Amino acid sequence: MIKIMLVDDQTLVRQGIRSLLSLPEAEGIEVVAEATDGKQAIEMIPDVSPDVVLMDMRMPVLSGLEAIQSLSRLGMLPPTIILTTFDDDQLVLAGIKAGARGFLLKDVSLEQLVGAIRTVASGGSLVQPTVTQKLLSGLEHMQTGFASLDKPDPLTERETEILRFMAGGFSNKEIANSLGVAEGTIKNHVSNILSKLGVRDRTRAVLKALEAKLV
Repeated sequence: MIKIMLVDDQTLVRQGIRSLLSLPEAEGIEVVAEATDGKQAIEMIPDVSPDVVLMDMRMPVLSGLEAIQSLSRLGMLPPTIILTTFDDDQLVLAGIKAGARGFLLKDVSLEQLVGAIRTVASGGSLVQPTVTQKLLSGLEHMQTGFASLDKPDPLTERETEILRFMAGGFSNKEIANSLGVAEGTIKNHVSNILSKLGVRDRTRAVLKALEAKLV
């Protein structure tokens, strides 16, 4: 069972997401806790130990971004998906820089939401295609934590293939199964990809690869 924590100041939004995730299409996913702001989320997460957090960005008391940053500094940030109605490129990029695994707008379908939750719970990351170009257009205007936006070191054909899987949100295990190789082999390739791109995690690798038109 994938344990979900909802963090949103709007009661109706939390109720709506909880109801959707109780449908048969979301089998194996359960909302185990809700918080109304970032401060409450920080206080609850150690006890709840959620597998995935769905985090709104704009909330009173403590914003979603501030909560992500605080949890990351404390080494307590669970796999987190930024879930927002605000098409705010800088907030999303700052959230990813702070350690969020990806983001979705609140108008996604149940199928997309469930797929995102399962992807992140299994160790993957995601970037919603409909806003990717907006994010990329803002990269040059914001410090995103990339080591450099210069052209990265050349990737091998196999590394490029794996990078495409990463861009699709596939976990190492799923990529290994698709390619018929050991999961450890994929982990080594992913490590090489991150090193060549000069980034620390999969989400930033995908963003930089998209910016450099590698995938």
